[in-house]
Amino acid sequence: MGHGYSPGWRKLTIVVLRPLLFGLLRRDWRGRGNVPSTGGVIIAANHISESDPLALAHFVYEAGRYPVYLAKAALFSTPVVGAAMRGTGQIPVHRDRADAALALKDAEKALVDGECLMFYPEGSCTRDPELWPMTGQTGVARMALTTGAKVVPVATWGAHELLPYKKAEQRGLAGSLKKGFHPFPRKTMKVIAGPPIDLSKYEGLPLTKETLRAATDEIMDVISELLGELRGERPPAERYDHHRVLEERRRAAEPAGPAEAVEAAEAGGVPGPAEPPDGAEGTGAAADAGAAGKTDATEKSKAGDS
Repeated sequence: MGHGYSPGWRKLTIVVLRPLLFGLLRRDWRGRGNVPSTGGVIIAANHISESDPLALAHFVYEAGRYPVYLAKAALFSTPVVGAAMRGTGQIPVHRDRADAALALKDAEKALVDGECLMFYPEGSCTRDPELWPMTGQTGVARMALTTGAKVVPVATWGAHELLPYKKAEQRGLAGSLKKGFHPFPRKTMKVIAGPPIDLSKYEGLPLTKETLRAATDEIMDVISELLGELRGERPPAERYDHHRVLEERRRAAEPAGPAEAVEAAEAGGVPGPAEPPDGAEGTGAAADAGAAGKTDATEKSKAGDS
């Protein structure tokens, strides 16, 4: 059975959302010609706000494709939104469950059927204080190398001014943003798509942790460079690693052991309070599915990630 959807539902979402987005947001769009007009394709984008999936979907639709996201399964149970997501062919992801890996199979099926699959490789909105892309999950690379689908890198900028991410770091650019929805004055959504990324060097290689990590890093490098072009800045040399930061905070928050206590006493002080860790994102099979869709609203957990 192929990837299913209702043409009627897709037409309805276009009729409702397209004029709404044209009226709500200004646009600075570049590189729409890099989105293939036919065939299965993966759109790999950075994620800075819970509102950027709509801005990205608008860009992709105006480039000639209908976007298909991997979305949290809970959304499919809501009365209206769930019906729309099922009808338009979005793909449910069950977080922290053994059957989460089935989302990868459904995504592969969608690509084979020629769909335009939307992935957020970071797995959630970025926690980088300056809103640069974080390290990526390996699901995008796995999907591309498994199916042979092209990966089109995309960077977006501006959605953070419309709706700042509520779990963002409270420092740097992220910490300076006023929380809540700010539609006025109208915000400009900057979106740029680059040419499909050449991953041919990885074709035919075993999908080991090292191969998937190298391909993922290459994808994230291109996305970061595109974002730097939109921002007129150079991306940082090292990407923010949210999982590593959480682990460091967890360790810092643990009570000091005997050796640490003696060392602190000899230094004339005691260990200071540590910043409490953020709520960790899901670490089940689906986050490695590439973190597609609206990742706190379409956030994935891991599917065989490194």
